[in-house]
Amino acid sequence: MIASQSTERTFFAAAAALSALCAVLTIVGCASMSRMNAMPMPGGWTMSMTWMRMPGQTWGSAATSFIVMWDVMMAAMMLPSLIPTLQRYRQAVNATGGMPLERLTVLVGMGYFFVWTLFGMLVFPLGVTLTAAEMQWPALARIVPMMAGVIVLMAGTLQFTPWKIRHLARCREALRHARMLPAQSSSAWRQGMCLGLHCCLSCTNLTAIQLVIGVMDLRAMVFVTLAITAERVAPASKLVAQAIGVIAMGTGLFLIA
Repeated sequence: MIASQSTERTFFAAAAALSALCAVLTIVGCASMSRMNAMPMPGGWTMSMTWMRMPGQTWGSAATSFIVMWDVMMAAMMLPSLIPTLQRYRQAVNATGGMPLERLTVLVGMGYFFVWTLFGMLVFPLGVTLTAAEMQWPALARIVPMMAGVIVLMAGTLQFTPWKIRHLARCREALRHARMLPAQSSSAWRQGMCLGLHCCLSCTNLTAIQLVIGVMDLRAMVFVTLAITAERVAPASKLVAQAIGVIAMGTGLFLIA
């Protein structure tokens, strides 16, 4: 029992340290991006340099830099709600005669963030394409602020739908009632990818809020992180999700106005 408690303390200490490191790196990245001169656009807004190549940079290098930034940012945002799920996995896995529990936990986390990496690989070309279109057509650029408000409003509305509640429930209940899981690397990887898929589906609308307000906007990042964590760990998840929806809808209406 003493050994088990020591192992759990080590797990929480390592997870907290990793979360803090990713948060610091994300804040530093946000500060670095804010120091770059954003491009003024028709409609009275400025375009972030996130979706553009730096001088002398290839598109492959730009995509790699974005994915690295995306992974660090997602780790900072998702670890607060993922850590309790990883703890439930550690309680459900049967480590007798199999791989060490620490390695299995790492594989679950890697599978989880692999899904978020794939999500980021879809987001980057979409952002680049929209950026190019906005720079080419001034009429499109002028309606971007209003469209951002519409997207935030729609994202808030999705908080009230059965689709959102269903995927949120799957995230919250993941491994909660699981039997002893096999201590195998393939099983741990599948569990992580399954968790990541449910998480991506559940967080799609909240992630969209951050993307349209600013992928490196620290205020949007803090709001989305708090919202995701609250609706995952708070007792009354449905009420919390709906309260977040009200806030998002109000923000969307404000941006449209």
